[in-house]
Amino acid sequence: MKKSIQIYGVPMDLGANLRGVDMGPSALRIAGIRVALLKLGHMVRDMGEIAVESRVVQEDDESSARFVASVAEACERIAVAAEKAVHAGAIPVFLGGDHSIAAGTISGVAKALKATDESIGVIWFDAHTDMNTPDTSPSGNVHGMPLSALLGYGDSRLTSIGG
Repeated sequence: MKKSIQIYGVPMDLGANLRGVDMGPSALRIAGIRVALLKLGHMVRDMGEIAVESRVVQEDDESSARFVASVAEACERIAVAAEKAVHAGAIPVFLGGDHSIAAGTISGVAKALKATDESIGVIWFDAHTDMNTPDTSPSGNVHGMPLSALLGYGDSRLTSIGG
């Protein structure tokens, strides 16, 4: 069955301590993700990039949740894009970036589905659960916190994404 897919790039590395994951969206586009989805028979529209301020121009003064304000702002924009895509009848595909973007992608899809009395299910595959909070994180890296935030635990700037 032909699906409508909207691709969004999220070049974010703010949630992780290693640089380079912000190049993920470019790498996947260069590798031909759009063409591959078209060959499968889907309608594909590349929606461009979600704006993320580079860490090199930011000061980070929060050791228990590094760059949390900027991550939350980016995830709010992600959630809005996800919600709009679902309301338009499309499947939003977000190319990241670090795991912190899940706080926005899942919140946005969940909000859109709730408006139509549907619910979301999430299956989380990872080497670890991403269930840290600022109080339990040994590193303060927000990419280890999105699932706990989605469940309502942790920094309120993350737990309130998407309303």
